[in-house]
Amino acid sequence: MRLLLAILTLVACAGPALAAGRAMTIDDLLGVKSVSDPQVSPDGKSVVYVLSELDRSTDKSNSDLYLIPTEGGEPKRLTTSNASDNHPRWSPDGKSIAFVSTRGGSAQVWILPIDGGEARPLTKLPIDVSGPIWSPTGEHIAFAAKVFPGKTPEETAEIDEKKGKEKSKVKIYDKLMVRHWDEWEDGKRSHLFVVDVKTGQAKDLTPKFDANIPPAPFGGSSDYAFSPNGKELAFTAEPLKDMAWSTNTDIWIVSTAGNEPTNLTEDSPGADGQPAYSPDGDYLAYVSQARAGFEADKWALKVRDRSTGEVSDVTDAIDRSVQSFAWGASREVKKPFEGTVRDIFAVFDDAGSVTIRNLSILPDGDGHIFVGEKPGGIKGGVNNSVQVVPNNGGLVFVHGQSDAPNEIYRVKADDAAPTALTHHNAPLLAQLDLNRVEGFTFKGADGDDVSGWLLKPPGFDPSKKYPVVFLIHGGPQGAWHDEWHNRWNYQMFAAPGYAVVAINPRGSTGYGQKFTDQISRDWTGRVFEDLNKGLDHALKSYAFLDGSKVAAAGGSYGGFMVNWMAGHSNRFAALISHAGVFDLPSMYGTTEELWFAEWEFGGPPWEGSRIYGDQSPSAFAASFKTPTLVIHGALDFRVSDAQGLGMFTSLQRKGVPSRYVFFPDEGHWITRPANRIVWWREVHDWLANYLKQ
Repeated sequence: MRLLLAILTLVACAGPALAAGRAMTIDDLLGVKSVSDPQVSPDGKSVVYVLSELDRSTDKSNSDLYLIPTEGGEPKRLTTSNASDNHPRWSPDGKSIAFVSTRGGSAQVWILPIDGGEARPLTKLPIDVSGPIWSPTGEHIAFAAKVFPGKTPEETAEIDEKKGKEKSKVKIYDKLMVRHWDEWEDGKRSHLFVVDVKTGQAKDLTPKFDANIPPAPFGGSSDYAFSPNGKELAFTAEPLKDMAWSTNTDIWIVSTAGNEPTNLTEDSPGADGQPAYSPDGDYLAYVSQARAGFEADKWALKVRDRSTGEVSDVTDAIDRSVQSFAWGASREVKKPFEGTVRDIFAVFDDAGSVTIRNLSILPDGDGHIFVGEKPGGIKGGVNNSVQVVPNNGGLVFVHGQSDAPNEIYRVKADDAAPTALTHHNAPLLAQLDLNRVEGFTFKGADGDDVSGWLLKPPGFDPSKKYPVVFLIHGGPQGAWHDEWHNRWNYQMFAAPGYAVVAINPRGSTGYGQKFTDQISRDWTGRVFEDLNKGLDHALKSYAFLDGSKVAAAGGSYGGFMVNWMAGHSNRFAALISHAGVFDLPSMYGTTEELWFAEWEFGGPPWEGSRIYGDQSPSAFAASFKTPTLVIHGALDFRVSDAQGLGMFTSLQRKGVPSRYVFFPDEGHWITRPANRIVWWREVHDWLANYLKQ
């Protein structure tokens, strides 16, 4: 398929935000409609997608399915249930849509005729299901569901019911993990099922697996795929042992008729995932990390020749991580080699943006693959969920940026620029004064180039001075992008009249693997220097920034750095530490993914790593002076709530003005609408106390 993609321009994707509006509020943030998961119909004429809105009367989000022509037009609402309807997938003949709905009291697969008629339930299991995908033949649908290994869904439900009636709620463990992310380990595993579309009979294809398919907690339906003939499924699974100290995941294949799965990447020590067959079935593509024990290694895009087993890294020359990808159509060429060219559209984390690039692979006849890249690409902001429109119809994808939430866009073949298909948030944005982030670059540690973002406040007047909110991202291998963030939203920090500065220091992703690697075992060195030099550069370069009124805020690793700054800097008027690591030795014993601490700090504490003592904020509590707001959730099992309590206790004992905001029903992230309102109220009040005096 020949597709020339142009640069995504500000004019094309800036959205309807106008400078004449008002400052954003928490009600506006909660009022944003979430647009996600576009799926192009087999004939290329329509896109079905999910629209989620918050119901303030119930404090819950409601999601429904919508349909819009790929040529543009008014969206049509397909579902109106008060339950959650999500994850739509077209049948191969384009006559119906499978989706997940909770309208029957549990999450099950439903089928909706596209030409009219009521949706009907396909699965009727006593447990929840997720992630349905159709087989290319239309005979089966694969999905995931949690069961006790070796037990049927019915037996699993009976065990759960029995446990629920027991008076004692004791939890007993003989191995790790005890808990993961925000859930206690209960012995169940997510397994891969197929259901016969005609009979509704479901079968567990991995009944003996003591591992999750897809991997927990963030895997999804992109981690399993049917072969073009529908006889085989490729899937991603966690390691069958040592999950607490291994990042390894593998690509397996299993017959839809049922047999023992085969591990295709057993020799790969790192993580492999997102298997997808080429349309002709000749190749299996997937993403892969080379290094074991490291969650932020480069995600390479690999292609396996199914006839020879040879694997090629098609992104070897691109020093960026692939987040996702989609196969394009095939085309015949005669130069440089005669054969079939296959396009792959890959989504990359790229220097504060998330871009889509068109890669083309060409076998040379000897089993080797040559890779080419077409110029242009979808750039600027954050672009993902890429879908290929059949018959050389271009791409459909989701685009968002710092001054505009996600909407669905399309770019046709040879288009000058993409165009928006949906405008669900246009009425809200038209009321608001939202600026877009501006990028800048400075010399950080070792004289290396480091990047950052600046956001001007609403009602900006260049003749005035504005207090500064300095944001530090988590990870630590993460990045601030030109994006609309649902939680750490730039506009919300700026709304009370603050300028926002956000640096992507050492350890940030999207700037090459070497840059990312340079934070491991050095959480407080070059990254600390990068952050300080970045703030210095911004204060010097932008005359409207008030250097006497600067507050720093961060979550997770960002919270760790805030805690470190509390003992190593007096330049801030106030600090905000969310889910921050305070004491490294106890962090190791209370976190769940031990591989994380062992990679970042050089092994377990008892192996003599000095990092646990030298880089622990708790060791420098004697120097705490800056007023600090500490926020934590009880269900945060990645960074235990003891870390937040320890930080607050030390601040209080030192007599430092401090406040502890504790959410009993939240984990690492604050997600419940009522709690998000409290979170922003506390953050804004704390900033006002120290930046507006």
